[in-house]
Formats: sequence, structure tokens, C-alpha cells
Amino acid sequence: MESPLVTVIVPTYNHARFLPLVLTAIREQTHTPLEVVVVDDCSTDGSAAVAASMGVPVIRTPGNSGPAVARNLGAAHANGEILFFVDSDVALAPDAVATGVALLAADPALGAVCGIEDPDPLIRSTRVEDYRAHQHHYWSIASEGEVSFLWSAMFAVRASVFREIGPFNPELRHTEEVDYGRRLSDHYRVRITRAIRGRMGHDRELPTLLRKLFQRGRLRVPLYARQRRFAQGYETPARALASLAAALAVLTLPAPFLLGPWWAAAPALALAAWALGDAGMFRFVFGRKCPLFGAYFVAVHFVVGLVILAGVGAGALQWLASPSFRRLYDARTPEPAR
Repeated sequence: MESPLVTVIVPTYNHARFLPLVLTAIREQTHTPLEVVVVDDCSTDGSAAVAASMGVPVIRTPGNSGPAVARNLGAAHANGEILFFVDSDVALAPDAVATGVALLAADPALGAVCGIEDPDPLIRSTRVEDYRAHQHHYWSIASEGEVSFLWSAMFAVRASVFREIGPFNPELRHTEEVDYGRRLSDHYRVRITRAIRGRMGHDRELPTLLRKLFQRGRLRVPLYARQRRFAQGYETPARALASLAAALAVLTLPAPFLLGPWWAAAPALALAAWALGDAGMFRFVFGRKCPLFGAYFVAVHFVVGLVILAGVGAGALQWLASPSFRRLYDARTPEPAR
């Protein structure tokens, strides 16, 4: 049986430092035949020139529009029976595409299959990158199996299914993959698996990461308010309660000074509840890294939990005040890519 043509679609925005590693990894894929399309979303760091210098076709968006528009444009120019989307900061393992094709072929009810990134970052220049790589790897591994979201950094989908479901919503910039996963999982199964691997680049600076997580927390509110449940995957009730416990630990810190020393138990218990919410992840990190990094990881993750909760709180207030925000995911489904 002849192997299907796979189109690897690489949306990029200001990832020139990662692109040589990413495109080299695509060239080293074991699956053939393969075509590659890079979609440059008006980068300002020479990303398009880097891709062109490596002999890869580059399509440009009319203006900086976000990853949803870039992915849709790549799909519209694809010739493959299978679309393999990979972000421009992810270097795939050599068998990633072949594994994705095999998994889709083995299960016609499988709409998309998503990969899991390694616990070590693609390029390590700061501890923040190391934190994010470990945190995201563990949450992905813990979610392995059937999910209702889409891990869009690396996933394979049949071109026919992509046309059937329709493209990513071009109006969304931070949560387009959550919306797409919801739409896709209404008709097909979606799986995340460590059988598809890659090494991913991450934000180097903590403020950049925190701003991104705040926005993602805020923009999830209208979707989850309508569904009245979390997506099946990363955002578990235990992690939501852990974030609330982190906030409670901060809020009760003054209690022993105002109400007496026995009240020191309140923030201590809240902090313990927070740690229990993701105890497996902390064991994983301390098992791989030195105690000093483990302590750094715990401190950063505590701040991350507070920031995500603040984003959700801001989203809840905006949901109450803004009818248009409540309708964020009610927009007309985009026309399929052609």
C-alpha cells in the first residue's frame, strides 16, 4: 500500500532562533512522501529568510493575525492527505510523522493525534525554559489518552477531517486550539500520546510566560461557562482547587499577626492543599533535577497558579459585564479551507 503524502505545516512568528533545528528535524523524518510549508505571520526577526535559506517554501499572511490564521493558510496550500501541524519551536523526533500516520490509519474514528514534548527544552538559556518544559511535559503525560482539547504544537489530522470540521477560528489568538478541540471532539476522538515526540522551545522570561498564561485563563471563561465543565485533559478539578488553595494561602498570611499564632495553621494547610493538587508533578521534577532547581520549580509554579487564577477571575468579571465576551465562542463557524 502506497504511503500517503503528508504536508507538514509550520506556522511561525519571530522564531528565527528555533527554525533551523525545527526544519532540520522535519527533513530527517522517516516518512515519505513529505511536503513542507512554512507560514510566516509577519515576523520581524528574519524568520521567513531563515526558512527560505533552507529551501523551504514560505507563505506570508497579509498581516500579523495569530496562529489560527497561519495554520488555516497553510492548510489551504497543502496537497497532502494528512496534515501534520508543528509549531516553529518544536523539533520532531525522526519517527513522529510516521507514527502519526500509522495511528490515524489504524483507527478511522480518531480525528487527530497529538504528540507530547520532552521534559528538556529545545534550547535552554534560562531556568524559566526548564520550568515550563518540565511542567508542560508532566501535564501532557498525565493527560495521555483521549482528550477533548487539541495540543496544537504537534498533531496529525486527515485533510478530509480538517475540511469537514472547518478551520481554526481566525478571531481567536490564545485559545484557538481549545475551541478547535471542542469542535473536533464532538465528531471524532482526539488522542494525546507520548508515541509522537518532539523537543520544544519555551519562553525565556517569566513575565512573558505569565502574561500568556493570564490571557489563556481569561479567554477560557466564556467557553467553560457555556459548557459548564472543564475540557478533558490538562485543566482538572484538582488543579483548579489547587489554584484556589494557593490564593487562600496568600490571603490568610496576615491571620497569625491579626488573630493569634494558632492561625498560622490556616496558610500552612492551604499551602499543603496546593502542593497535594499536583504532588505527582513535584515528585517527577525532584526525581529528575537537583533540589535547588526543584525548589525554584515549586516557587515558580506557585506564582503560575496565582496568575492563572487571576486570569480566570478577570475573565469571570468580563463575562458578567460584556455580552460580546460571553459570545466569544458563539461566532459563526469559519468556512472550511479550500
